[in-house]
Amino acid sequence: MKYIATLREGDRVSDIYLCKQRTSAVTKNGKPYDSLIIQDKTGTMDAKIWDPNSMGIEDCDALDYVEITGDVTNFAGTLQLNVKRVRKVSEGEYDPSEYLPTTEQDIDEMYEKVKNCIDSLQNPYLKKLATLMLIEDEELVAEYKKHSAAKSVHHGFIGGLLEHSLSVTQVCAFFAKKYPLLNRDLLLTAALLHDIGKIRELTDFPLNDYSDEGNLLGHIVIGTEMISEYIRKIEDFPPVLAGELKHCILAHHGELEFGSPKKPALMEAVALSFADNVDAKMETFKELLLSPKDEASQWMGYNRLFESNLRRTTEK
Repeated sequence: MKYIATLREGDRVSDIYLCKQRTSAVTKNGKPYDSLIIQDKTGTMDAKIWDPNSMGIEDCDALDYVEITGDVTNFAGTLQLNVKRVRKVSEGEYDPSEYLPTTEQDIDEMYEKVKNCIDSLQNPYLKKLATLMLIEDEELVAEYKKHSAAKSVHHGFIGGLLEHSLSVTQVCAFFAKKYPLLNRDLLLTAALLHDIGKIRELTDFPLNDYSDEGNLLGHIVIGTEMISEYIRKIEDFPPVLAGELKHCILAHHGELEFGSPKKPALMEAVALSFADNVDAKMETFKELLLSPKDEASQWMGYNRLFESNLRRTTEK
């Protein structure tokens, strides 16, 4: 099997992939075509069927596994597949594990680090809250460990939520050591829980798309509501501390235009927003660097998140 991450311009492909999305469109000249997003465990790629009614093009829908024959081309600096034939395959012709992107990190090892972080907390209320949510609630823990952190953009893979949450927490731990005025327990608890709402915002793989609740509320509001639910289970949880923790969650995107209902008003909220932004952007850049590339150029094209035309660093 030719994995998507290994495909290069000029390659001829004849393999099975997951059709993550299929939409119909019309060219400027009025000619119909179909646009697909195909996926395997290494990533996704755009694919075009320029003549949907031609021989060899069978009907298939989103989340079908399909055998695709086509040529890898370069369009505006981005690789895409020019599809010649499509056949919907039957169960037994493919191994589903080959098509679901998964973290490269060991999930159990990352979760142990999460538990160690919780064990290091000194504030009894924050420690109890983190323990209730991320250790004692087995159903929530299972979702926290396997869920993705995004539909696309960054950490959009199985285990992505855990990987991102741990990474943000580790950056926050550095901040707390570097800047002692930070309330370490508040900051680390907020870091561990800042994206907890994505468990309900996004559906499970292979769909990994926004739920109704996700579209209506978003993960920041959902996560704040979830934390409030668990806080009510803890007797005498200080209201001011609860407000500070929820503020960190509500403000962790840093700016109103980036989806935060509030801008950071606490030092811990500022630190969390920076840590979240750093990890999201570094992971996004990493995923871009590992994606199929145009061998003739170091430039990767314009990226909406960075608002810049991005380039690969010269290799040693």
